[in-house]
Amino acid sequence: MALYEHVYLARQDASAAQVEALTEQFKNVITAGGGKIGKVEYWGVKSLAYRIRKNRKAHITLLNIEAPAAAITEMERQMGINEDVLRFMTVKVEAHEDGPSAMMRKREDSDRDDRGDRGDRRGGPGGMPSGRAPRRPRDDIEGGMN
Repeated sequence: MALYEHVYLARQDASAAQVEALTEQFKNVITAGGGKIGKVEYWGVKSLAYRIRKNRKAHITLLNIEAPAAAITEMERQMGINEDVLRFMTVKVEAHEDGPSAMMRKREDSDRDDRGDRGDRRGGPGGMPSGRAPRRPRDDIEGGMN
């Protein structure tokens, strides 16, 4: 059987209990089709990059699935019918990721902290870029416009 990662977005109006019920329904479809669910991660309510069916936020859930293609097709068919599901995406993978997904890892573990100190990027005194003198007030300029 093939390995899949499946993510779906549910309406923001749905409660967390309703989203959990949806997840159980889709898990039952996979197991009835001869597949297994590895890991289930509820990522919470997240803001969307753009509105989808008048929703600005959505409940997001990840499923790691090991199942035949027919079971995945049936689950996707039922998701397309369900009004609470805004979007879904299934990706075939070589192996499932061990441990928490990238969305569940803490910010401290992110690559951004590994960049190190970038130093003072505004070189000179008073925050002016190096090599530039600070501006003089307008009345100090000789030959200025009167």
